[in-house]
Parts: sequence; C-alpha cells; structure tokens
Amino acid sequence: MTDPLLAALEDIAGAAHLVVDAAAMAPYLADWRGRFTGRARAVVLPADTGEVARIVSACAAARVPIVPQGGRTGLVLGSVPDASGTAIVLSLRRLNRIRHIDPANRTMTVEAGCILYDIQQAALEAGMLFPLSLAAEGSCTIGGNLSTNAGGTAVLRYGNTRELCLGLEVVTAQGQVWDGLRGLRKDNTGYALRELFIGAEGTLGVITAAVLKLYPEPKAVLSALVALDSPQAALGLLALMQDRCGAALTGYELMSDFCLRLVAAQFPGLPKPFAAHYPQYALVELSSTESEDHAAELIESSIGAALDAGIALDAVLATSGAQSLGLWQLREHIPLAQAAAGKNIKHDISLPVSNIPAFIEQTGAALQAAFPGCQLVCFGHLGDGNLHYNLAPPEGLGHDSFLAHQESVNRIVHDSVAAFGGSISAEHGVGALKRDELPRYKSAVELDMMRAVKAALDPLGIMNPGKIL
Repeated sequence: MTDPLLAALEDIAGAAHLVVDAAAMAPYLADWRGRFTGRARAVVLPADTGEVARIVSACAAARVPIVPQGGRTGLVLGSVPDASGTAIVLSLRRLNRIRHIDPANRTMTVEAGCILYDIQQAALEAGMLFPLSLAAEGSCTIGGNLSTNAGGTAVLRYGNTRELCLGLEVVTAQGQVWDGLRGLRKDNTGYALRELFIGAEGTLGVITAAVLKLYPEPKAVLSALVALDSPQAALGLLALMQDRCGAALTGYELMSDFCLRLVAAQFPGLPKPFAAHYPQYALVELSSTESEDHAAELIESSIGAALDAGIALDAVLATSGAQSLGLWQLREHIPLAQAAAGKNIKHDISLPVSNIPAFIEQTGAALQAAFPGCQLVCFGHLGDGNLHYNLAPPEGLGHDSFLAHQESVNRIVHDSVAAFGGSISAEHGVGALKRDELPRYKSAVELDMMRAVKAALDPLGIMNPGKIL
C-alpha cells in the first residue's frame, strides 16, 4: 500500500478491517434518511480502545480528519463525512463487549459499539432495567446515543442519556486514553469532563466505553390512550397524572388526530382504539415496582379522575402486554407513515412544557398563513417538552416542490421556538444539518465558549470537522 497513513491503519486494525473499496465503503458514507452521501479516504474498524488510540494518533500526526461512527441511525448528518473525501471514517461497531455488570452498584460497563437493544436485554437478564428506549434501538449504538445525548420515550422518568451515564472512557484528539470509567454518583474532584463529551457528537474525542446506570426492573408496565380536545387539555392531563402517579409515570406522548389518520392510511392493520376521531391523543405509560394490580389501580383511578373532571374525552386502557404494544405501535409508526406518504420538512424541538399549547397554536397559524393547506404532523414526548414538529405539503402540491420552501419553513418554526424559550434541537443533535442555524439562536458568548472548548481539546480540528461548529 503506497499511502503511508493507510498502511499504518492496516497495520493497526488488520487488512480485513480497513475498507478502501468504493462499493464496500458506500454503506458508511450515506445518511440514514438518504439525503446526503459523503466521501472518505477509508473506513477503519478497530477492535478495542488501544487500536482506536493508535488510529487517532496516526491521523493526528498526518493532520487527517476523523469521523467517528456508531450505528449510522443519526438524523442530522453528524456521522457521515463531507464530500471532500479526505476523512477517515472510524467505525466503532467492533467495540461491542459488555465488560462488567455490578448488581450491587446497579451499573453496567459497556463498549461504545454495543447495540442499545443488547444492553437492554443484558440488563433484563441481570434482573434490572436500562431505561433508554427509542425507535432505532435495534441498530443504534450506545456510543452514538451518548454522543448525541439521545432522548427517547422514557426521559420523563429517567432523563436523557446524559443522566444515565456515570463514567466514560475516551480517546482524545491526540490519541491518548482517558479512563473515566468510575461508577460514582458523587465525585466532586474538579471539572466534570464526562459532560463535555456527552452530546459533543464526536467533535472533541472518541467515546469508547461507558458506565451506565441500572434501575429496578418494573413488576408491571401498563399503557392507556386518552382522547383530548386540545394540547392545553393534554397539559392538564399531564399535571393530573404527575400529581397522582409521581415517578410511576414513565411515558407521556402527544399525538394529533392527523398523525393517527396518517398511520391508519399507511398501516391499516394496526389497532383503531376509538370509533370516533378526537383532536388530540395522549399515550400514557405507568411502571410499577410493586405489582400489576397496583399499576392497574393507579392508571384506572387517574384516568377516571381526568374523565370526571372533563379533561379527558375518552380513554382506552391496555389490559395486557400485547394491547400495550399495540398502542405504542401507533405512536412508533408515525415516522414510518410519514416516510411512506412522502417527504416532510422535519423539526426536533424542545420547549418549556407550559409553552407547548401556545406554541402549537401560534406556529400553526403562522405556517398556514405562509403556506395555506400545509399539513402539520405534530407529535412527541410532551412530558419532557420535546416535539417532533413536521410539515407535509398541501394536497396537490408535490413533495419536492414543497421541500424547496424548507428554509422559509425552518425560519418560521425556529424563530417561534426561540420566542417561546425553546431549542431547535431536542434529542437529535446538531451535526451538519443544523450547524449554520446555531449562530442565529445562540449568543456570541455561548458560541465563543464552545469554540474555546473545541480549540483546547482538538487544536488541530481533526475530530468530526464541520459538525456543530
């Protein structure tokens, strides 16, 4: 091999784990949504942290950029290289070992390439729960979850991935290994370095392993779908459920009627819980560490109180795991139904929960004024203030024609998000997709501090360049 860097990488990872053929590299270069395909000098798949450190050191010496990559399920172009073809893609999928489970400390030490579903199952086999759950859990990796600070459906009870991590192992931009794999819930010995790398999308270093929190496995998990007349009523139901159920309330999802009509049209075999249509729906999940009877009594009495108070219009309670799964399938098939129906303009936003009803009303009115007949696909994790606020074209307008208005649509939505005190990225990250939006919504002081951190930890600028900043 005539390229000195590629020869060095082959020596480190082995010829079988250095990919230079264009066809073989293709899967590592494409965005999950199919919007962009980059180019790379090579793809390298190390077997362990030591190999990652040697690879990063070699790239740093050659001043060659590195794009860390996990399960390739990201949605903001954060794990794909740009079009220059100069970068090395560093795939961590071979770092897939669960190193240790500590039942007494309720922690699990895992490598970055572990599939999220495999971590969930390992926890269950140990009689515990790792609560991070999202649609891509069968293929996303924990390294990617940490790098984007992924959210999912259980943030209301357990927090984002950041809250589920106690320690990290990181390869720095210089190729050194920082061993911060401490399963401590209290450690006030200086700067919280772990926090810098979580949510940094691989721009500061490479996460290679993590210590994760585990929780008691619930004795019962029950769900209900509640019909409502408005987002304001959904807010009222949330407050009632939180007051009555406390920490047992583990999930609270908002879905509009348009969302469920879309799912019914694309997936007619899924359940149809109500004979009538209602403006909004809340999918409620309770988990009990006591018993199924306790969970059933709690959810029945709480929703009964909401019906008596006029907050809820109707409700369907799942009485079995299969019925609960059917209700969750309605929620989880919304993105799939969108994709089947055609292209949308998508937004992953967060707001103070109290501002969500006014945001939905005012932003929807602004979009209808600008694009009459546009169709709002609004759903998401209302319990933690995260909405997936998407826009489908008016009937009769081609999807590609509507996508030409994406910049104008984004400006209306993002400006409204800012006016209501929210964030333009809730759980998907910034990547390259939202990078150029940040200067409009973050202060110069905040951006300068971010650039200072980047310059200090990655002075050569080789770690996932062009992402976030």
